[in-house]
Amino acid sequence: MSLTDQDRDRRCLERVRAGDSGALAELYDRYTPMLFPVALRILRRPADAEDALQDAWLQVWRTAASYESRRGTVAAWLLTVTRTRALDRYRSLASRGRAESRVDPEPQNPPVDPSSSAAQGEIGTRVRRALAELEPRQREVLEIAYFEGLSQTEIAERLKAPLGTVKSWTRQGLMRLRELLPQEEWS
Repeated sequence: MSLTDQDRDRRCLERVRAGDSGALAELYDRYTPMLFPVALRILRRPADAEDALQDAWLQVWRTAASYESRRGTVAAWLLTVTRTRALDRYRSLASRGRAESRVDPEPQNPPVDPSSSAAQGEIGTRVRRALAELEPRQREVLEIAYFEGLSQTEIAERLKAPLGTVKSWTRQGLMRLRELLPQEEWS
């Protein structure tokens, strides 16, 4: 009986919980090519993205027990951890006045891992197609929240829209994405 990728990831994370550094290395090798571009998109500088990703992997090592399979896949959890660490670093840099002086209009592309590029390309294509299916305002609030880390209140101020409306767009967009990208299709 062969394991699905999700089953393999869950077992690997269980080994990380037990202190198996080899399991962490396995997850690192499999997911860093997918996680680095997320951190880079938020931070725009490869060195800052690398630091955020290192912080994320350290958090995974320390808090693997906090993962709950009923809330999503290991990949989704790793993306959330990485995004959170990147946003924390972005806010830290911004508070020191460095973020504005370091913005690079075109982020550099990380080295491509040939073994994972096809799978990651397919996932990226599916996500882009799903986002394109959303209403424009739903897509906009999700992109602002995810890539810029703004709260719903900040998004409402930026878009000059009522907070309740922004919350509705967010919820409707997330529900539609759940329909377009069912979890069971990712195994």
